[in-house]
Amino acid sequence: MAPALQVGTSYRQILKIALPISLALLVPQMNFVTNAIFLGHLSEEALATASLTGVYYLVFSGIGFGLNNGLQAYISRRAGENKPQEIGVIFQQGIFIAMGIGALGILLTYLVAPLVFRSTIHSPKVYQDALSFLRIRIWGLPFLFIYQMRNALLVGINRSNLLVAGTAAEAVANVFFDYSFIFGHFGLPKLGFNGAAYASVIAEFTGMFVLFLVVRAKGISRQFSLFHRFAYNKEITWRILVLSGPLIFQMVISIGSWFFFYVLIEHHGQTSLAISNTMRNVFGFFGVFNWAFASAANTMVSNIIGQGKKEEVSRLITKIMTISMAISLVVCMLLNLFPRLYFSVFGQGENFAEEGTPTLRIVAAALVLCSAAVVWLNSVTGTGRSKITFTIELVAIVFYCTYVYVILEVKKLPIAWGWASELLYWTVIFTLSFSYMQRGKWKKQVEI
Repeated sequence: MAPALQVGTSYRQILKIALPISLALLVPQMNFVTNAIFLGHLSEEALATASLTGVYYLVFSGIGFGLNNGLQAYISRRAGENKPQEIGVIFQQGIFIAMGIGALGILLTYLVAPLVFRSTIHSPKVYQDALSFLRIRIWGLPFLFIYQMRNALLVGINRSNLLVAGTAAEAVANVFFDYSFIFGHFGLPKLGFNGAAYASVIAEFTGMFVLFLVVRAKGISRQFSLFHRFAYNKEITWRILVLSGPLIFQMVISIGSWFFFYVLIEHHGQTSLAISNTMRNVFGFFGVFNWAFASAANTMVSNIIGQGKKEEVSRLITKIMTISMAISLVVCMLLNLFPRLYFSVFGQGENFAEEGTPTLRIVAAALVLCSAAVVWLNSVTGTGRSKITFTIELVAIVFYCTYVYVILEVKKLPIAWGWASELLYWTVIFTLSFSYMQRGKWKKQVEI
């Protein structure tokens, strides 16, 4: 018997959905963190350059995540309404859209990225290394997008537990091939910095393929007719784009602003860029719990509304936020108690850890604020009001970019002050998202 498509609002149900998602979200983050660790042992220069290439690729990963969020809310609503016959068609159109965006991402990396990097990066060596790396790395994008679409399907139909297999396979592949290609072990060529790019592409294909096998083996392809009469559907594609479009633009401007931030950091020197790379990994690795509970909020709010239980939404969001913040508080305390242990994994020495610790303390605090803000922001998405989500993000980005430009480029203050921008950013996100949900206007238009 297939599991029920409709969800409850208990703490147990929240954890059942969110914890497997947290493991699945480790997929791209494990790549970034593993690459950073191995590249840190290769050289500080490699670790610094990886911060730019990582954020660039994260922009495209974010586009897929935006599409994933919209598709997930759409599928979750149909699951809440108990309409399984529509889910397969929705998923198919999501794949079509993802492949189109993936092809565009590859073209932009080859044709436009050189112009952008040449005009923003001061160091010729960083420019050449970053461009060479990305022309390899970008070929993993189609595999990542398909993986993300399957995530949306499994979370939307309340089968998030099945995400674990793909995550585990990708993590193992990435560690093995990173170690092998960067340093030249197990008979494979020693490729140095570019070895991390090849490893990530192989790992993303592995994760996608394993998840495909799991979905097929569990009978989900057959249950929802995922590839039955695989054809373009204009109406459903339009609905997905209307719902996901603002979320895609939201992720583009959000991560794009982070790329802007790292360009400004690059102007402060190689060490500052390397430290900032390790800060990105704090949000990437430890922040997966935040994004997992945010994703759970998206799908559960949409599902509950589909069941006609709008009165339970606010209480559900509060429960999800409570768990998310509790986990982030633990992470924050550990990072503040053992900062040198965290920096030690990147192999850069005592001075590097001492210089980076003030920034780490700020980022750890921002992680806690983020844990509440993203839950409320994704709850707005779950109501089907993705245009409101985009507007909230846009306002926060304006504050963020203005702050980092003044602090880093005009005042030229230390990077710890630059990273304090995360506190400002998440405060704006939380305030606007919470206020919108509390006003209750979303209840008047919830059809998607």
